[in-house]
Amino acid sequence: MRPRIAGNPKITVFLGILACAAMLTGCAAEAPRSPGATSSSRAVDTKSPEPRRIAAELAAPWSMVFAENTLIVSERDSGRIVEIDSAGTARQIIRLDDVVHGGEGGLLGLAFQQPYLFAYSTAEDGNRIQRFELSGDSGALALSHPRTILSELPSAGIHNGGRLAIGPDSMLYATVGDAGNESSAQDLESLGGKILRLTIQGEVPGDNPFPGSPVFSFGHRNPQGIAWAPDGTMYASEFGQNRWDELNIIEPGANYGWPAHEGIAEDPEYRDPIQQWSTQSASPSGITIYDGVLYIANLRGERLRTVELSTPHDSTEFLVGDHGRLRDVKVSETGELWVLTNNTDGRGTPQEGDDRILGISPETLIDRTATRR
Repeated sequence: MRPRIAGNPKITVFLGILACAAMLTGCAAEAPRSPGATSSSRAVDTKSPEPRRIAAELAAPWSMVFAENTLIVSERDSGRIVEIDSAGTARQIIRLDDVVHGGEGGLLGLAFQQPYLFAYSTAEDGNRIQRFELSGDSGALALSHPRTILSELPSAGIHNGGRLAIGPDSMLYATVGDAGNESSAQDLESLGGKILRLTIQGEVPGDNPFPGSPVFSFGHRNPQGIAWAPDGTMYASEFGQNRWDELNIIEPGANYGWPAHEGIAEDPEYRDPIQQWSTQSASPSGITIYDGVLYIANLRGERLRTVELSTPHDSTEFLVGDHGRLRDVKVSETGELWVLTNNTDGRGTPQEGDDRILGISPETLIDRTATRR
């Protein structure tokens, strides 16, 4: 069943575009390593100073977003959207009772563009993107009845994608996993294994790379985090299968190789990642960029990875194993890193107070992110 776009129920994609997309992939970014090598990464002991606790007792949290300087968090299994007050208490704004949770599905990504809050979640007929109007002051935020702007996206117990972000062009970007159907990533008639680009009204922008389609890039397995550098460069983290997880630079219309390749392939038909890591040390989820550094929250790897944009083929690792699985990372209005743990999602080992939001001064990390090739 084809996904439905609000105001544009039919997605028209010409098969001839696929050949054009292959041509677009010819100018791939410089690969950091040979196909069989892990990107340079150095672990740094950051047990002192200890991160401060912002909030605790969250249930399988998935995404964080700041709206008018108030932090809003999604809980995957409960379907709750909560705001975090100055004391670290979670107050429920709304519960989406029709969210279907199971495996990796449920209430996933959030994004905010005044006055709208966007949410990516799993429903009976697949994944969807909904838009709410946000009103009220901090401590008393309210959400309107949702308007579904994109529905019937591929869904499964695995590979749902689910990240939402507002780009510097004020467009809404969404990551969609292949939902276990590997071939969908190369099929431009499917939205599985793609990064999508929509207007905030849920329409297809006229300057998208494939006319009439929300597809922005394809050939993805399970893309997770999205962030932009000040120069407009778009980065995305991605879960690999059993060999390599990836950090990619995303270009419109580009093909990132799944399922033909995982990690760096040095194949001119596809874009290579700028970094790759073993799946045991990574599972890169939410990402953010602040002051020239890209921060990556890692689930299976249980670490916060930093990448200096001036040396994007290297990284440094912090908090390795200290706080369990890390799902998301954001920067507060005061410039503090807020890191979301994810130990109550059925795959982690919950610690006292989990799940938590941790506050870390970026200066304690930036001053020591000095790994070089």
